[in-house]
Amino acid sequence: MSERFDCIIVGAGPAGISCAYELGKGGAKVLLLERGEYPGSKNVMGGVLYRQMMEDVIPDFYKEAPLERPIVEQRFMMMDKESAVTFGYKGMEWGKEPFNNFTVLRAKFDQWFASKAVEQGAVLVNETVVTECIVENGKVVGVRTDRPDGDVYADVVVLADGVNSLLAKSLGFHKEYRPDEVALATMEIIKLDKKIIEDRFNLEPDQGCTIELFGDATKGILGTGFLYTNKGSLSIGVGTLLSGLIKHKIRPHELLDYVKNHPMIRPYLQGGEQQEYLAHLIPEGGYKSMGKVVGNGVIVVGDAAQLVNAIHREGSNLAMTSGRFAAEAVLNAMEMEDFTESTLDQYRIKLMDSFVGQDMKKYKDSTHHFDKFPQYFGDYIPMMNQAASQMFTVDGKSKWEKQKKIWKDIGTPREKIKIARDMYRAWKVMK
Repeated sequence: MSERFDCIIVGAGPAGISCAYELGKGGAKVLLLERGEYPGSKNVMGGVLYRQMMEDVIPDFYKEAPLERPIVEQRFMMMDKESAVTFGYKGMEWGKEPFNNFTVLRAKFDQWFASKAVEQGAVLVNETVVTECIVENGKVVGVRTDRPDGDVYADVVVLADGVNSLLAKSLGFHKEYRPDEVALATMEIIKLDKKIIEDRFNLEPDQGCTIELFGDATKGILGTGFLYTNKGSLSIGVGTLLSGLIKHKIRPHELLDYVKNHPMIRPYLQGGEQQEYLAHLIPEGGYKSMGKVVGNGVIVVGDAAQLVNAIHREGSNLAMTSGRFAAEAVLNAMEMEDFTESTLDQYRIKLMDSFVGQDMKKYKDSTHHFDKFPQYFGDYIPMMNQAASQMFTVDGKSKWEKQKKIWKDIGTPREKIKIARDMYRAWKVMK
């Protein structure tokens, strides 16, 4: 691979493909390198894709992309061992064009998305591992791959190589991430008849539903579970901070099995057949864990830049937006014939001024706060469920008596003050 490119992109996930598509459309000579057998073969996410950020790249993409179901309902379950307080929103407007979001299977969607980048002129090379960046005189000038004669050169290298981003780390852009800055998500694809899915989730044909699971779904560890509807399958998974798994000595597959067999979840999965098991690391450190994202001849995007909004379980939309901004910065640098950090820094400025940077800043303390105070998941959700059980049980006692008992069960005056203080702290980190 002795050919020279305007830009080399490492990683064919949402961020890398978005960047390749925009660069190809802009007339750049771009190489997209993917370590998997094909784009999507190693990419994992819960499975929700937001329309607007994808449409910013490819207008009306939903008319031809391999999507599963448009989501018309989002539910939230606050779970105890044998109960759940459930709430959510269902809107028929989400089931009409142009839609709000969709479930996707990454193995299908990423291949299609990458093919669109290739149509724009990007060169896609699969099964290629980038071992290091080539640096000359303080500037990244290319990458070294595991292929024979595998050095490839370009004016700019975009790193979209995932949460650990060993390439960005080797450049000194970030430190080794701590276990409380990374989550491990495990998930299964469960095959189930299309009609059964629609009946169980109270859906019209081709409508979708998502359920986010909190509390006992993660055995009180900071994290969430999820259950998403696809056309002929369900995506069931759970993601928790690595530090929590280590501390509680729980294996990821054990936690997933626990969620699958939870009495609130098991009926949804009944009769299903396991198709696929997947695991993936997710950046959870947020704004405070973000490292350097621009250097001389190099830009970092997507998970590699820690761009995940854990509170709203958003990642792919941030990734696609970062890839688009990176492409705009590269095209601008090509016009100026200047690939220094000061010119490419247009990417960082745009990113931090957009919803991506603003949301990262908004929730900058959230993960650390909820990890530091585990009572939110371990104590307060069960407390809420017990209070709901008290109020909704009809046993001849007045609602006034029940309210007094609930208030008494909360604890001593000091414990009540502590709960009120915790609620205030949670509001402050989320406002």
